[in-house]
Amino acid sequence: MEDTPARRARHAVTVPYFEFREVLAVRPEDAGRWRSLADLRGRRVATLGATMAYDLLLAAKDSFGLVPVSYDDDVHPYTDLVAGRVDAVLLDHIIAKRRSSPSFVIQPQAVATGYYIGVLAKADSLLRDSVNVVLIAAMRDGTLEQIYRRWNVWDEGQGDLFRRVQGAQGQMVGAQHAAPLQIQAYLPSLARAAAITLLLSFVSMGIAVVVGLVLATARVYGGTVTRALATVYVEVVRGTPLLLQLFVIYYGLAGVVRLPAFLAAVLALGLNYAAYEAEIYRGALEAVAAAQLEAARTLGFSETQILRLVRGPQALRYALAPMTNDFVALLKDSSLVSVITVVELTKQTAIYATNVGSWIVAGLLCAVVYLAMSLPLARLARRFERRWSVT
Repeated sequence: MEDTPARRARHAVTVPYFEFREVLAVRPEDAGRWRSLADLRGRRVATLGATMAYDLLLAAKDSFGLVPVSYDDDVHPYTDLVAGRVDAVLLDHIIAKRRSSPSFVIQPQAVATGYYIGVLAKADSLLRDSVNVVLIAAMRDGTLEQIYRRWNVWDEGQGDLFRRVQGAQGQMVGAQHAAPLQIQAYLPSLARAAAITLLLSFVSMGIAVVVGLVLATARVYGGTVTRALATVYVEVVRGTPLLLQLFVIYYGLAGVVRLPAFLAAVLALGLNYAAYEAEIYRGALEAVAAAQLEAARTLGFSETQILRLVRGPQALRYALAPMTNDFVALLKDSSLVSVITVVELTKQTAIYATNVGSWIVAGLLCAVVYLAMSLPLARLARRFERRWSVT
């Protein structure tokens, strides 16, 4: 694993056994102008979340105004670079080398240098010391160099690292001495991620309500073909996973239309929940007593007037509670959009938890924020229900 202050504070770690370099990958046409992070002002730069590279991008965001884009794997950053969704990728040189392609260029100048270490439980310091003895012996007799050469990852930087480790007799080489990430440093990022979650949820729910109303109206008032099409949409969307729909909209449609991650997330959530909203509205419309509808028709009301004055207001009362439940569910399901690089509340929590090596505090904070966002909505819905209840 990467050597970080948080890991050294919480675990027993071995001596560094591999030196890696953070390198930039860019498209060939950009190789001459984007050689460093400073050159990428205002550009989208991809990397793995909760890594040294991600921390470098966060620092560069403040210094140079670039936009960090976090991924959960080391494949999609490069595919999105080739597709034009991001402008550069910052990752370990060993990863970049394995992903190398004629479609992008790896800049020779390293952005930073880091080290891989072994990580053990804090109580296993004696076992860590034994591992250190084995690692240093493998460096001294050439065993580790042979392994690296066999896998084509050997370079002169590893030889320099081995000499420093042996010279220090197992003491940490190239350690980072910064203090571990504290809760106070995490709170601003948590607040920004919570705001993104709220914005994403409200916009998606707006789409779900509008599309759901159209689908419900089609199923109640439409002709045979219209009802059939609406039914097919509802059943297909409800019968397939939201995660699959996210991948199809973001990655599957990339050859036709290249959607920004946030827009793809909004569309996927909105169109998915529209199917559930449609069933709520259809059930609410059909719950209005048939006698009232017949009475309205007898009085000469048109179907539009019946919907607006008789059926609609009553259906709204029936639908309000399940609509609120759906919104709270959507708020929580928004955590899935992290798979297409949107850094919302849960993704930011995962990054922090990985950096500090513990989910306890980070998870509790995340849960408190979700509760703070969802409980007022439930209380507001109950208040509307009481106000609009039929006496």
